[in-house]
Amino acid sequence: MTQLEGILAVHKPAGWTSHDVVAKVRGMVRLKRIGHTGTLDPEVTGVLPLCLGRATRVVEYLQELPKEYHAVLRLGYSTDTEDITGNVVETADEVRVTRDEALEALQSFAGQISQVPPMYSAVKINGKRLYELAREGKTVERKSRTVTIHEIEMTGFDAEGEYTDISFRVLCSKGTYIRTLCVDIGRKLGLPSVMVKLVRTISAGITEAQCLTLEQIEQFMKDETLQSRLIPVDQAIHHLAKHTVSEEKAEAALKGQRLSSRAVEPPVDHSEPIRLYDIKENFLGIYKRQEETGAIVPVKVFS
Repeated sequence: MTQLEGILAVHKPAGWTSHDVVAKVRGMVRLKRIGHTGTLDPEVTGVLPLCLGRATRVVEYLQELPKEYHAVLRLGYSTDTEDITGNVVETADEVRVTRDEALEALQSFAGQISQVPPMYSAVKINGKRLYELAREGKTVERKSRTVTIHEIEMTGFDAEGEYTDISFRVLCSKGTYIRTLCVDIGRKLGLPSVMVKLVRTISAGITEAQCLTLEQIEQFMKDETLQSRLIPVDQAIHHLAKHTVSEEKAEAALKGQRLSSRAVEPPVDHSEPIRLYDIKENFLGIYKRQEETGAIVPVKVFS
């Protein structure tokens, strides 16, 4: 059997860490070279793209793409982990929030916002991950970071019980903590809050509908049909502009040689990475235009 290569869209189940999923898949596909495009907390479900074989070389391009989540936040109490797995640290005497107030609070977070990473996160400070410090009972100062909320919309509002639950969909940049967003929305409404549910519905341009369960992956491996279920590398990075190299220069491109800008169509007028193909539509790799010379140079070559 030929070695697998491409993007495997996995539906991560609840109770598994992202590393658990990688380890499980590594055992099933008998492949060491596997990379993911961003971890999910154990209780979070949804899209977890895994790059198999040489596809690991495009992880950095996939990580840059926006991610979409469907979340539920609960107004009325907060925890030390910002989700329901933690210890309660604050409660409200009562929750009085209208749907319109909740909607206004949500919409105020659209655009660029500043977030402070939660203590229970994988961010490193002085060589130690924040969650390791948190487990030792320590709290340290964290620098805020700027993230982008491209879209946010309320999908549900339930004020029937003791607490008020707000459901929402959010499309955001990498590095956004949805737990922290839930806490900040609650703070905007003057109430302690916590994230009670989170599903990642889009990552690296891949949707939930494209994902396979671990059971399906196992079956497709047995049937020797998993390769046909993988997303080809060049399709996964479809957000990079597509260009074609002339027939006589295709071999030079594959050898990693510089190309004259005249050898590529359409002409490249920027320094962003591009996808380069030969005239038979074979994907050659990722290239870019050198600012100083105008030459097209290789970044990552795929034969």
